[in-house]
Amino acid sequence: MAGRAMSGFRDLVAADGLKLGTYIGEFATPGIGDILAATGCEFVFVDMEHSGFTFETAAQVLRNLHGAGLATMLRVPSGSQENLQRAADIGAQGVIVPMVGSAAEAARSVAGIKYPPEGRRGVALGLAHDDYRAAPVADALAAANAKTGLVALIETAEGVAACEDIAATAGLDAIWIGHLDLSTSLGCPGAFDDPAFTGAVDRIMAAAQAAGVPVGRLVGSAEEAAAVHAQGCKLVAYLGDIWLLQKALRDGFAAIRAATAT
Repeated sequence: MAGRAMSGFRDLVAADGLKLGTYIGEFATPGIGDILAATGCEFVFVDMEHSGFTFETAAQVLRNLHGAGLATMLRVPSGSQENLQRAADIGAQGVIVPMVGSAAEAARSVAGIKYPPEGRRGVALGLAHDDYRAAPVADALAAANAKTGLVALIETAEGVAACEDIAATAGLDAIWIGHLDLSTSLGCPGAFDDPAFTGAVDRIMAAAQAAGVPVGRLVGSAEEAAAVHAQGCKLVAYLGDIWLLQKALRDGFAAIRAATAT
């Protein structure tokens, strides 16, 4: 596609070292890709599950991000075949499936975003996912399979119980830990120092390490980012569009009030 060189999601997870990104669930402005790229952002977690984004909106956001050279992951509303295929067709490089609770579910999700013989995705070419370019069919299918990845979101007690099998699923590119849902599912909502939560995270990290699969987390501070990186997380998303704006304004207003206090 036109624009600067793009770092794909699968290239990102295959590369060494910590990868830093952020979350988008509100701001679909055309400039968002360049705004984020100017900060050194490497990837973006685009959310459809907990936002008002339709597939049309998500397609526009992905295009803006890709044009700025950023890798993308799109969280679909659910792991249905319709959602998986539409996410892949609009160009999501990594498709995040929420509430993955078993290896069978992870395997179905991989199949949903891959063309035969690796999966069962319906064939549609010359669309956003292949930058509207014509190519021999066999080549186009192989290229799509090579660049489209699957991320399993483990955020339930069921997912933790099956995390070793989920991590070992063929075709899985990464695991994302949904910390809020996970703590709630474990009966300790928001208590991230509770042994039930910390033990679950340790088990997920060990399973991912054994399978050679990178892990991602959303964090709210540099200190938290350092802590989850020390645990083994490679993909770290720092806050998100809503919270970053609020934080910047809150901090700025507090500084102004302090500076003008009499």
